[in-house]
Amino acid sequence: MTDAAAPHALAPAAAPIALIRALEERAFNAWPAHQTVFHRGWVFRLSGGYTKRANSVNALVPGAPFDGVREAATALYARHGLPTVFRLSPLAPPEADQELADAGYQHFDPSVVLHRPLAGLAKPSGGATIMPTPSDAWMEGFAHANGVALHHRALHRTMVQAIAHPTAFAVLHTPEGQPVGFGLGVLERGAVGLYDLAVAPAHRGCGRGRALVETLLHWAANAGATSAYLQVRAQNAAALGLYEGLGFKTAYGYHYRVPG
Repeated sequence: MTDAAAPHALAPAAAPIALIRALEERAFNAWPAHQTVFHRGWVFRLSGGYTKRANSVNALVPGAPFDGVREAATALYARHGLPTVFRLSPLAPPEADQELADAGYQHFDPSVVLHRPLAGLAKPSGGATIMPTPSDAWMEGFAHANGVALHHRALHRTMVQAIAHPTAFAVLHTPEGQPVGFGLGVLERGAVGLYDLAVAPAHRGCGRGRALVETLLHWAANAGATSAYLQVRAQNAAALGLYEGLGFKTAYGYHYRVPG
């Protein structure tokens, strides 16, 4: 846990607020929470504790007032037995971050949203297979590759099954036929969001992550998408290097505030 993001090549940059809001809306739709409560320009997302994105308070309207939001969120999340986690994007007013810091909430997990146009895509470097819906093998393989806890696997399955927009589930096999790479693309309003990108630990560093991303980008372009986005931790230097090499640039950054 830290109060400052580590420096990296893709440092957060200012993007038009309209683009930030459009990407935030797409991300909420692409990773649906089990329950959603709207509160004065904010959205409270609850999903049994699986992933911070789906169990956090987010600004929905640029500059929405923060007065009373912390108290309302604390009461709601306590009712559901969850910690009150805030995800602060550029849509949140500065006073929200300051109030949470003053209340003892810790700065956590600084991340960036990356974005790129799909014009001029390079030819895919590997042969990942695309499926429109997740197979049991995809679900199980991703859970193992990404270390999803046993008690969260049913939640992950229901969240994936709840995605309303067109989806692509990519799986990459070894020459022996072993599935070792997994990825999810969600297409909405001409942009594809990339999620659940994971390669089994023993098979990382061999270009398989790049092959997964390239396959999903080509699927999206063929489906009519003109841009792509994804979210990554600011301290994940390996992933940032991969995405930068694939033409992604920073659209904006965000971080979490968690109870002390």
